[in-house]
Amino acid sequence: MREKVDVLIKESLIVTMNSERRVLDRGFIAIREGIIVDIGVGDGLDKYTAEEVVDGKKSVVIPGLQCAHTHFYGLLLTGSPWFGKIEPPTDFQQNLQRIWWALDVVLGYEEAYASALMGSILFAHSGVTNFFDNISSPNTINGVLDSIEKAVSEVGLRGFISFEATQRRSDEEGFRGLFENERFIKKNNSDESKLVKGAIYVHASFTVKDELLVKARELSDKYNALLAIHAEEGLVDVYHNIEHYGMRPIERLFKLGFLGPRTHLVHLVQATDDELLLVKKSGSHVAHNPMSNMLNAVGVAKIPEMTKMGINVGLGNDGYIFDQYENMRAAYLLHKVSRRDPRVMTPIEVFEMTTVNVARMFHQEKQLGSIEPGKKADLTILKPKTPNTPVNSKTIYGHLVNTFSSRDVDTVIVDGKYVLKEGRLVNIDEEEAIEYIHKVVEKLWDKLMSEGVPQIDFIK
Repeated sequence: MREKVDVLIKESLIVTMNSERRVLDRGFIAIREGIIVDIGVGDGLDKYTAEEVVDGKKSVVIPGLQCAHTHFYGLLLTGSPWFGKIEPPTDFQQNLQRIWWALDVVLGYEEAYASALMGSILFAHSGVTNFFDNISSPNTINGVLDSIEKAVSEVGLRGFISFEATQRRSDEEGFRGLFENERFIKKNNSDESKLVKGAIYVHASFTVKDELLVKARELSDKYNALLAIHAEEGLVDVYHNIEHYGMRPIERLFKLGFLGPRTHLVHLVQATDDELLLVKKSGSHVAHNPMSNMLNAVGVAKIPEMTKMGINVGLGNDGYIFDQYENMRAAYLLHKVSRRDPRVMTPIEVFEMTTVNVARMFHQEKQLGSIEPGKKADLTILKPKTPNTPVNSKTIYGHLVNTFSSRDVDTVIVDGKYVLKEGRLVNIDEEEAIEYIHKVVEKLWDKLMSEGVPQIDFIK
């Protein structure tokens, strides 16, 4: 007697990412009520009958990719003519002042929704099923996370969203940001039906005071929520902390009790070896954003050293490039050229940084990150268009990092439900959505162009 399941994917190359990193050249995955109930060799038809049988020949099934750190609203400025009115920044601090802090003061609910809708569409096409986003919109704080949630839920993805609390304009504004995070956590995190959860986010240690960092940690403890901060992305973070507190950023965060197993340190480009020891001791995680670090010319994080120390590192995009395969390639190549050592970083290490490592960062390793019985059915099915060499269990990690791209993503399943099927979004009209998004972006650009470039103080 064959068991009945909802979906049976058969005869596919399966990259399980289980503890043995097992790869099946020809295997099946059985899914029932959003859960993987079985995997094995062959087509599975001798064991299961299914509502839908997916022919996996010439396809690769991987765990849904996960993005450790993103900013949906970063998509709003791609190719903007507004950049022509800005004096080109010469360093990271000027990037913040002249571009991002000038943008965030004009962001409203519609821009938050539109950018999250665009980001979710791009993630779906890239095979990303789970992410951690944060927004900075100081004149649109209360309820803005609901606008982001609406867009993400319409596409059908899983994720964490948060508001970037900062005190660069006022002390009170920083706490308002924290309380927006708390409101959303209370609304969503205890509801198992919600795929979108809340988290606590603090901008950076050079734009907040000790009391805000302590309060953020208290809220994280109270709700068992993820806690994140941009840390040592640029040297301004280091200089500010040494000048005002007599210690480096990680030393200060460690002393305040901000670090810990729920804490994400985003970037960590400038960290010293002594600071890395504190990161390791605290059990904090690191979100690596290589393409953004190159774009902002801030330097190269010590990722190979971190991984050797046992620090958990996940891969993000920082709101820049939403093709996760490009981000994998950047992580794979950047550290080789930086160290002038081609042995640095292996394909499997990089692929771990966007699957099992991020699941661990998100404290979801028991539910996500690998293809195993009992885990949630968050899956990406690839149909490689033009593989230049055979794709099999011996070559697959090399292909995932070196040759595959978003164009090879055929189908995406989240919680057992289709988000993308045979290259088409299932839950929304993509053409209509993009037409709407472009109208919102054009209005935003017109506003930026007509109002000129705001003069933004570095910090109050």
